[in-house]
Amino acid sequence: MVERRLAQSAAPVAIIGLACRLPHAPTPAAFWRLLCAARSAVAPVPADRACAGGPPEGSFAGLLDRVDAFDAEFFGIPPGEAAAMDPQQRLMLELAWECLEDAGIRPHALAGSRTAVFASAMWDDYAALTHRLAPRGVTRHTMAGLQRGVLANRVSHRLGLRGPSLAVDAAQASGLVAVHLACESLRHGDADLAVVGAVNLILAPDSTRTAEAQFQGLSPDGRCYTFDARANGFVRGEGGAAVVLKPLASAVADGDPVYAVIQGSAVNNDGTTDGFTRPNAAAQQDVLRQAYERAGVASADVQYVELHGTGTPTGDPIEAAALGAALGADRAVHAPLLVGSAKTNIGHLEGAAGLVGHDQGHDPPPGAGAFEERAEMDGDQAENVAVGIGHIGHTGGVVTPVLDPGRRRRRVVLGITQLAQQFVDGRRVGGTRRPDPHAR
Repeated sequence: MVERRLAQSAAPVAIIGLACRLPHAPTPAAFWRLLCAARSAVAPVPADRACAGGPPEGSFAGLLDRVDAFDAEFFGIPPGEAAAMDPQQRLMLELAWECLEDAGIRPHALAGSRTAVFASAMWDDYAALTHRLAPRGVTRHTMAGLQRGVLANRVSHRLGLRGPSLAVDAAQASGLVAVHLACESLRHGDADLAVVGAVNLILAPDSTRTAEAQFQGLSPDGRCYTFDARANGFVRGEGGAAVVLKPLASAVADGDPVYAVIQGSAVNNDGTTDGFTRPNAAAQQDVLRQAYERAGVASADVQYVELHGTGTPTGDPIEAAALGAALGADRAVHAPLLVGSAKTNIGHLEGAAGLVGHDQGHDPPPGAGAFEERAEMDGDQAENVAVGIGHIGHTGGVVTPVLDPGRRRRRVVLGITQLAQQFVDGRRVGGTRRPDPHAR
């Protein structure tokens, strides 16, 4: 019985569907093209977004083209109820549908199934806007429409899903904590399939002012200069991503398309540091080592790490040191560990940032924008990290795709919380792509 439980807890989980809505990248394919071209989707905030209650005019952000459009009739939601819904709930519904379609699954065919939904967000901008209109802005749909706690429940209700359904808020680590919890749910038999999503929309200046006051970390020139001597803070971004997860054995048996395989994960916390938002290098080292041990991956085999990297002068060196200590000891001088961060391209999506790395993780990107001058780091940690495309973040959340060219298969290590790592073996296992344009 004990051996069976141990085997179950380590059972690999397949990623069989992807979806995203990102600045200048409405699909995973478009996101990949943006990364390959090393383009930046960050720009000055347009006047219409500032006037509508978004980030202040004159600031920079990675923004979606539209945040107000939603086909309520398609999802069977009355107009009054749809108007009261936080656009983050609307976006979560759309991403859930799209990632299921990408997996070749008819969403409505899941009605009554043990399909779990885990969803993440960390801001309540739409609630702030609504309450400014009170009492005119408050209706019988307001309570459910504004609560982040119902993000996952919206999807479960619309599709008739009966697996676990909950929202996850672990600040910037939210999206990948949700992935971790979904994997555990599948491994323990609570669900047969899981949809995981994370969304972040910048709809009111409140959250921008809060982030700037808390971290004093927003870049004045709107760039995430990660691992760069010019590092002066991060720039905010909005959008979302979603994935469909399934036990690998079931995915292979059903002939599902498999983007990558999550082999294990580990989660911990910084504990006490000299500042509430200051990372703890020792705690980061612990969770990295724990995750690699669970995954059975030797540190010397890791070739690329997609990090949380935001471009803050405090957090980046701490995470670089932790990564070098955990993964650099057994590396040959001629085999540096390459690292990167998509925040240089689209900004920091905060609660959705980790899952954005998850969506790009089935292929390590060839390059990234914004890096110019190598930043100085203590000791020999710089030798353990290839900083040509290097990006390391300020809260310890780590997302790490790893290519193993010797065996022609990809292992992707995905960051999971303030301090977490998740391992993915990126084989395309069984099945072929089964796009279904009629999956409605």
